Amino acid sequence: MSVATVSKAVNGRYGIAPETARRVLELVEEMGYESSITASSMRSRRTGVVGVLVADFEPFSAEILKGVGVALRDSSYDLLAYSGTHQGGYDGWERKSLSRLSGTLIDGAIMVTPTVVTVPAEIPMVAIDPHTGPADLPTVESDNFAGAREATRHLIELGHRRIAFLAGRSDLRSSIRRQDGYRSALADAGIPFDPALVGIGRYLQETAREPAMALLSLRDRPTAIFAANDLSALGIIDVANSMGLSVPRDLSVIGFDDVPEASRFNPPLTTIRQPMQTLGATAAKLLLALLDGEQPKETHLRLPTRLVRRGTTAPPPGA
Repeated sequence: MSVATVSKAVNGRYGIAPETARRVLELVEEMGYESSITASSMRSRRTGVVGVLVADFEPFSAEILKGVGVALRDSSYDLLAYSGTHQGGYDGWERKSLSRLSGTLIDGAIMVTPTVVTVPAEIPMVAIDPHTGPADLPTVESDNFAGAREATRHLIELGHRRIAFLAGRSDLRSSIRRQDGYRSALADAGIPFDPALVGIGRYLQETAREPAMALLSLRDRPTAIFAANDLSALGIIDVANSMGLSVPRDLSVIGFDDVPEASRFNPPLTTIRQPMQTLGATAAKLLLALLDGEQPKETHLRLPTRLVRRGTTAPPPGA
C-alpha cells in the first residue's frame, strides 16, 4: 500500500475504504508500530507529550514524577522525564533542556526546582519549587516556612533549647524559607538565635556530613538538629552514630520531605511531610488546563505540610 493510504488509516482520515483501514490497523497492531513523535509534530505542531524537566533524578524529583504520572493517566498525553547534562554547572539548566525539547518533542513542560522562572519558550510551562519563588510563570510549592516552624516547635515542645539547623542551598527559596521558619519558632519560644548552630548541608547526604560533624563537635553541642531535608537528616544520624551518639537518646533529629527512605531508616525518621506527589499532580493539572487554552484562576499554589512523628526525636538527655 502507498504511504498516503497507511497514513490515512493510522490517523483515522477520510478517503480510505473501511476494509483497507481494518487491514492496515491489524498490521499496525501485529507489528507494534508507533508513529514518529518528531514527524507528527512537524505536521500538526502537537506531539501529545508532556515533559518533566529535572536537574537530577533524586528522591524528591522521583516522587514528583509519580504524581505527574497519576495526573496524566487518564489524559491523552504521554510523559517524558528528562535530565540534561550539566557541563558548566547547574545554573540555567532548564534553558538547555527546553531548547532541545520544546516545539519538536513536547507540547508543555513541568520544570522541577528551576534556577530561573523567566525562560522564553513557545510552549506552556509550570514550575515546581522554583529557586526564587513565584514570578510570571505558574508555580506550585509547599509551605516551607510553616513546615519548618512546626518542625522546630516540635523539638521545643519536647524540651530542647539548644537546637541546630542544617540548611540546604542558599540559592533556593525553599531553603531560605525553612531557615526563616526555624528562626521564627525560636523567637516565639524566647530562644536566642545562635549563628554557631547553623550549618550548610546543601540538601545532600554526602555534603551534610562535614557540617554535621562540626555541629556535634561543639563544646556545648546541640541536643537536637533540624535538617532542611531528609537526606541531610540521614547524613546527620550517620555522623552521630560514628561519634558514639545514640539517636534519639543523645540527639534528636528531624528532617523535611518524607521521602520513602525516611520511613525505612532505623530508627524511622521524624520529618515534615511535604506532599511531593500532590505537587506533581497539581502542576500537571495546571499544565493540562493551559494546554487546553484555559486560564486557571490560581497560578501560584502553596500546599500545606504536616509533622510526621517517628523514632528520631525525644526529650533531651536528663529531661
